[in-house]
Formats: sequence, structure tokens, C-alpha cells
Amino acid sequence: MSERAQVVIAGAGPVGLTAALLLGSTGIAVTVLEAEAAISEELRASTFHPPTLDIMAPYGITQRMLEAGLICPTWQIRLHPSGERAVFDLSVLKDDTEHPYRLQCEQAKYCAFVLDAVKKLPNVTVLFSTPVTGLEQDGDTVRVQAGGRTFSADYVIGADGARSAVRRAIGVELSGDIYPETTILATTLYPFHDKLEGLSNVSYCWKPEGTFSLLRLPGVWRVSLYAREGQTTEQALEDDAQQSLLHDIVPDAGRIEVLETRPYRIHRRLASAYRKGHVFLAGDAAHLNSPSGGMGMNGGIHDAFNLCEKLIAAIQGGADDSTLDGYERQRRPIAEEEIIQQAHRNRTRMQERDPARRRAMLEDLQRTTGDPVKLKAYLLKSSMIDGLRRAAATA
Repeated sequence: MSERAQVVIAGAGPVGLTAALLLGSTGIAVTVLEAEAAISEELRASTFHPPTLDIMAPYGITQRMLEAGLICPTWQIRLHPSGERAVFDLSVLKDDTEHPYRLQCEQAKYCAFVLDAVKKLPNVTVLFSTPVTGLEQDGDTVRVQAGGRTFSADYVIGADGARSAVRRAIGVELSGDIYPETTILATTLYPFHDKLEGLSNVSYCWKPEGTFSLLRLPGVWRVSLYAREGQTTEQALEDDAQQSLLHDIVPDAGRIEVLETRPYRIHRRLASAYRKGHVFLAGDAAHLNSPSGGMGMNGGIHDAFNLCEKLIAAIQGGADDSTLDGYERQRRPIAEEEIIQQAHRNRTRMQERDPARRRAMLEDLQRTTGDPVKLKAYLLKSSMIDGLRRAAATA
């Protein structure tokens, strides 16, 4: 006998839990199935853009994040070691958002806050250690096999990440490629802000023959490092090699204690479809991109808002099938043309090695930051506000 819910969500990451909160807050019966035993504490996303903070504020999540995170009023692109930089001041967005800044807060904390809110909803069940193993559709019912049990629902959301079992079950391809470099994400207590003059809490940096990024969180810095030319990832992960890469940033730092390290490959992929029948894909199950610019997790949360608005209307009797089709029409082009391409441009810029081209890029960015009209247009796009407006304007 199957266990019944109106919506089954695969994945208790930021996208799946957000969807559970949105749906559950309207009284819809939701079951969330998560393969892992608990919320992942791995080093993952940490940047939240202004519109994400706006849309989570009515649920009390943004306030908790502000208390736990670090407000970043500016971000910058920087030449190292000279310190020349282009600084992007998000206060110019004050008329377009209630939160004209980025917020640095660990993904795991966001998930914990949303899970706390979800647990207060009697119509939402979250099951950990329950991996999805199969799925089939029959008319208006979807049956999901997970953890040796069968769950049936009117609709299913696959928010179960890059290796989505839901996506495989409905036969949707994830096309694209993998970038050649591997990023090494390291966390340290070292006070880079005391050593590098004028450093923003989010800084993307060119160094001679390479690049690195510095993202600040309360009490710690996250550093994105890359192996030197001719060096394998395994070699770069060795302690002496990590210290050498960190000393490229502050040569006289002495030994820099590294708290955590995580290597990861960067993908650029897009699902061929976001919907098959009563099954929908969202977040990493639907699109993967370079983390440069912090657009992946935010884009997934925006997917959840768009999709849940339509599912709520459908369940409550106010939407037809074409309304549900609108999810893919509105969100897939944004993933392809705004999120993936913008992240690709960000990544390509930082991978530039020619000093003359770097300087030309920096000077162009400085002209942008010095022109209020150009700066606002740039930030509306990079902060993902334009993408949301464009999706809303799509019929």
C-alpha cells in the first residue's frame, strides 16, 4: 500500500526544503524524501543574492540568516598583489530590492532554518535516509519508490541534485560539459581582511599566472584555490602545496591553518526538459553551472518559487496544464541564458592569464563601477533581479 501526499519532493537540500515550506505553508500535504541521514554539512554554496533574501523574508528565514551570516555591501574584482580593483556597490539597488547587498551564510545553515520552519507544519513530512530508487506515472498519479516504501502523489519535484534519481527515472538528459580545472575550497580563520587593503567580503582575484577567490563568513574565510600548471589536484591538496598557494595571497603569513578542504569539479549542464507529466525538476537536478558569481543555489531557490506558485494554483483548482508548462517556459531559458552563461562569463574572465587583457578587463569594469547607470544595469543582472523580471514577463 502506498503512502499518499499531494506533492512528493526528492531532496532535502535548499531547493527541496524551500519548496516544502512554500507548499506546506498553504496547507498542501507534502512528503520530502532525502537520501542522506541529515542535512549535509559539506562546504557548499554561501552567497545569497538580494532577490533570494526578498522572497524568503515573509517566512522568517531571511531574518535568521541575517543574524547568522555576514552582510556584504560590496564585492570586487581585484589584481593581486597590486590591489587595483573594481568595487561593485550594491546600494545602488535600494529601489529594486529590500536587501541591497549580498549575504554570506552557509548553505547548511539556510537548510537548517528552513527545516525548522517546515517541521512546524503538520502537513509536511521529511524523511531522511530514504533514497529514491524508482518512479512511475499512471494518469494523474505518480508513484515513487524510496527506502523500500512506495509513495504516491499528484505531483513530484526532483530537487535531488546533480545525480538526480528522479531525472534519470523520467529519462531526461543533462547535456553540457565539465570545465578542465578543479577548484580547491579551503576554510581558514586567517584574517585576510587585515592583510589586504580595501578587501571586500566577496573578492575575485587575479594573481600572476593564476586566480583565487576570497569569500568571508562570520569568523572565517573561504578561499578558492587552483593547482599550479603541471600540478595534479592530489598534489595541490597536500599540506605544503596548499600553504604555497595560500602564501601567494599573503607571502609573509607564516603557517596558515586550514580547517576544511574540499575539491570539486565545475560543470556547465542543462536538462533537456524541466517537466515530464506530473514530474518536475528544479535546482541542480535541472541545471549546473560554475559557482563564480554565486548563482546556482539562488537559481534553484528561484525555481522552487516559480514552480510552487503554479503547483499551488493547480492543486487549489486555479490553473490548467498550460500554466504548469509555464514553469519550463519561464525558468529554463533563464538557467540557460542568465545563470549558466553569466557564470561562464564570470569564470572565463577570471581564467584569463594575459596581463594586458586582464588590465583591459579591469579598466572596463572600473568604468562600469564609475558610471551609475551602467553599474545599476550590471548589478541588476549579476544579482539575478533581471532574470526574475524576465521570467515573470514571459507568457
